[in-house]
Order: sequence, then C-alpha cells, then structure tokens
Amino acid sequence: MKEHSTRLALIRLLADGHFHSGEKLGLALGMSRAGIAKQIKIIQQWGLDLFSVQGKGYCLAAPIELLDSQRITELVNCPQLELIPVIDSTNQHLLNQIGQLPSGAVCLAEYQQAGRGRRGRQWQSPFGSNLYLSTYWRLEAGVAAAMGLSLVVGVAIAETLQQLGAPDIRVKWPNDLYYQDQKLAGILVEMTGMAGDAAHLVIGVGLNIAMPTTATTMIDQAWTNLSAACSPLPSRNVLAAMLIDRIHQTLIEYEKIGLSGFVDRWNRIDNFLNRPVKLLIGERVIEGVARGINEQGALLLEHDDDITAYVGGEISLRGC
Repeated sequence: MKEHSTRLALIRLLADGHFHSGEKLGLALGMSRAGIAKQIKIIQQWGLDLFSVQGKGYCLAAPIELLDSQRITELVNCPQLELIPVIDSTNQHLLNQIGQLPSGAVCLAEYQQAGRGRRGRQWQSPFGSNLYLSTYWRLEAGVAAAMGLSLVVGVAIAETLQQLGAPDIRVKWPNDLYYQDQKLAGILVEMTGMAGDAAHLVIGVGLNIAMPTTATTMIDQAWTNLSAACSPLPSRNVLAAMLIDRIHQTLIEYEKIGLSGFVDRWNRIDNFLNRPVKLLIGERVIEGVARGINEQGALLLEHDDDITAYVGGEISLRGC
C-alpha cells in the first residue's frame, strides 16, 4: 500500500476533473515535475482516462467520485468493511481470511490488478470508474444449499439498480446483469466448506458504471455502463452502500425461503425469457427457447416441444 500512497494522493488532486499543472502537483506532493510525469504514466496504466495539455497541465477526462469507507459505513450496517484502493482481487483478499472474518464482511477496491471473472477469465478493473465489491457469507445450511446463489444475488442487484432509476436492467443466467443485450455486471461466487458443515462463501460483484473505452481493449463481448441505463447516476458511495445492504438482506431471506422464493422474481427480469438462445456446454451447442429457471436454479430450455433443465453452460442469443 505504501508504494501506492503518492499515486493515490495524485489521483485525489486530479479527481475534480480540472487542469492541474505539473508544477503545482509537484509542490503539493513534494516531488519534481519529472516525478509527477512518471506517476502520471503509472496511473494511466491503471485505466484512468487522463490527458495532458502543454501550458495547462494534467486533467481527467471526467471528474470521479472516489470511494469513502467512512461515508459507506454511515449508510449501511456492516460488521467489517475494508476499502483497499489498489488490490489484486477483492474476492481473493476475503478468501485468504476465511476463518477470521465475521459473516457479512466486505472488501471494496478502486482498482484490481488481477480481478477474476467466471471460468478463470480476467475481470477488467480500471481505477475509479466502476464498482468492485466482495462480501463473505457463512451459510449454515451447507454447500448444497448454495446452489443458485449467483441467481439470487443477481436479482438483488438488478432490483436495486431499478430502484435507483434504471428500470430496464435485466438478469442473464447464471451470473450476469444486462442492459439492452449488453453486459453490465458480473457475479462470481467462490466457496469452501466440507459436507455436513457450513459453507463459506465469497461473493464478488463487478459493476460497470462509467468505464472508459480506453480500458476495454481486452473485453471480447458487448458491454455497457450504468451511465447508459441510469440518468442521473447515483453516487458511487451511496450505490455501494445500497448494494451491500440489499445483498445481505437477500442472503438472509434466501436462508429462510430458499431459491424457490426467487424464481418468479428472476423470471420477471430475465433478459432471455422466451427468446431463441443457444446453450454452450463444453463443445456441445444446444439451441432452443429460454423458459426461465426452475426451483433448483437450472435453465429451462424448450426444444421440439420438450423442456429440459440444464445446470451448467453459457447462453447467448441465437445468431450471436
């Protein structure tokens, strides 16, 4: 963290979106203009959309609201909240501490150097433009009861975003959120635990808020930002607090009623419901019409007037 302190201080000075000369930045941080230029190059590698103009200095393409752990904890009752601005992975940070954490502990970051998505993919995590949030949850009912948990969390996030002014947010089986057929957010649930014992869950959420296109060269699918779905955008700190609260309340509800209590809520906001899709399971491609999910969280796919439930794989619109 110490090696990042100067860079984080520099970002705080630039966060207002105004021009700041290299000389004034250097005076504020106790370093030369050349030193500032070097730090600027590093924070640009973190995905910040920043440019320089001779005679004017450095400026972010748009102001950013930095996360504030004190502000978030004022808004939500959370047993433990860590804000680590630069981290490898919020999920891994919590996984490394299982056994020492209270259920409901949260880790937030501004930038992930090794963010993870589903199936080992990298999650693009530019600094300050999105939300990267993980929470630990002890599920007393055990590993088997965790089936379909990503669906439940997806419903919680979608309903929260709809409440905040984005009514057209939808869910995609089994762990994504979509807006206008483009990916908006992903959910990664990682779990440890023995049969007959409690399940230890780490639930990670990556939500695109205002991600610059300059940071997305590695993304190989259509994506979008919350800024396209919601105007005006909510405060990032308010959004973080609301998502933490809704996810925790939903997990408590899930422990009481199970996945069956969420099937109708999922189907109401299912982006692919009653649409022709293809399901990819390994090398196998199955085409059909999506008919929602069942009480086990399986995808229901209709083909030749027969409906079959599938528990694994990835879906996309047919022809995409």
